[in-house]
Amino acid sequence: MATVRKTIVISEILRLAVESFRAARVRFVLTALGMTIGTASVILVVTISDAGRQYILAEIEAVGTNLVELQYAGGGTGSVGNVKSDFLTYEDEGAIDSQVQGIADSSVVLEMYQRITLNEGRLKDVVVLGVEPQYIQVRNLVLLAGRFFDDEDEASHAKVALVTESFAREMFGSPGDAIDRSFQISGIPVTIIGTFTERVDTFGETEISNDTILIPYSVGRYFTGTDNVNEIYFSLRDQNDIETAASQIEAVAKSRHLATSAYKTTTLTALLTTAARIMTALTVMLALLCAVMLTVGGVGIMNIMLATVQARTREIGIRKAIGATALEIRLQFLLEAVLVSLFGGLMGAVIGLGIPLSINLLGGYHVPLSAWSVAVGLLTSAAVGILFGTLPASRAAAMDPIESLRFE
Repeated sequence: MATVRKTIVISEILRLAVESFRAARVRFVLTALGMTIGTASVILVVTISDAGRQYILAEIEAVGTNLVELQYAGGGTGSVGNVKSDFLTYEDEGAIDSQVQGIADSSVVLEMYQRITLNEGRLKDVVVLGVEPQYIQVRNLVLLAGRFFDDEDEASHAKVALVTESFAREMFGSPGDAIDRSFQISGIPVTIIGTFTERVDTFGETEISNDTILIPYSVGRYFTGTDNVNEIYFSLRDQNDIETAASQIEAVAKSRHLATSAYKTTTLTALLTTAARIMTALTVMLALLCAVMLTVGGVGIMNIMLATVQARTREIGIRKAIGATALEIRLQFLLEAVLVSLFGGLMGAVIGLGIPLSINLLGGYHVPLSAWSVAVGLLTSAAVGILFGTLPASRAAAMDPIESLRFE
C-alpha cells in the first residue's frame, strides 16, 4: 500500500508540474533558454576538445611518433678559439643499429648548401641532403611522382635526385614534369627521378625546406670528402621503446667520441605531452566558461521559481489544507525546476549535436560526435535544476497553510 501511495503522489506531482507549464508556456520556454545555451556549450566544448586533440595527435603521428633524431651538440678538442668539432659519422649509424634493440630503419643526413645549374643556364641556391634509401620510411615522406633511390643507386653512386613539390612546380610546372629532368651540382649532371613532400606541413621546422634536393649519401659524400654527417634519424618498431632507445642511442654516440663532445636526441614524445597539456588547459578554460553560463541559467530558474512560489501561495495553502505534506510540496516545486532545466538540456543537446553533425554533412570535415558529452550535459542540467530549485521548493514547503489561504 505504501508503494502504491508513493506512486500516486509522484504521478500527481508530475501532473501538476505539466499543468503549470501549460499554463505559462512562454515563461517556461524563456526560463529553459539559459539551460539550452549552457548545455549546448558543454557538448560543444567536449566536441571541440576531442576534435582538437585528435587533430594534433594525427598531425604529430604523421611526422612520426616513433622517430628519434641524433645530433651533435658541440664540444671537442683544441685551443681556445680553435675548437675542433667532433661531428657524427656514417660509422656511428652502423654501430648504433647493431647495439640498440628495436631500431627498424635509420638514415644519416648530410646537409650541404649548393648553387645548382638548371637548363638554359638558370642558377638556383638549394639545400642538398645526402640521405640513404631508408630515409623515405624514417621521415614518413609522401612520394608524389617517380621513385625514391634504392640500395643499388646508393651502392653505384648513381647521380640521381628527388626534389620537393614546391621546387618541381616552380622550376618545371608540376611534380610529374620534373621527372627525368636534369641539373648540375659543381658541374656534375644529376637526373631527377622523383618528387616528394612531407606528410604534414611542419612550417620549416625540419631539415626539409621548399628548395630541398635529396641525393644518395654516397654521392653527397663525394662533395664533402668526409664521413661527417649533420644528423642521424632512427625509426623504432615500438613507440613504447622510444625513451629507452633514445637514451641508448645517445650513450652509444658518446662512447664513440671524445668525452668533451656532446650529443643529443630529440623525440616527439615531449611534443605529444605538451600538446596534451595544452588541450587539457584549453578544455578547462572552456569548461569554466560553460560553468558560468550554466550558473546564469540556474539563477534564472531560481528567480522564476521564487516568483512562481509567490504567485501560487494560495494554491500551496489549498494543497496543504487538503492533506499535502511539506515533502510533497517540496518535491512538486523541485520537480518543476528539474523539468525546466532538463527541457533546456534536451534542446541544448539537439543544438550541441546538430552543429558538428551539420559540419560533417555539409562542410566536408570530420568532427567527432561524443555520446558521453550528451550524457554529461543532461546530468549537469538535472544537477543545476536540483541545486537552484532547492531554495524555491524549500520556501514553498515552509509556508504556513493558514497564512497561505489568506494570501490575495
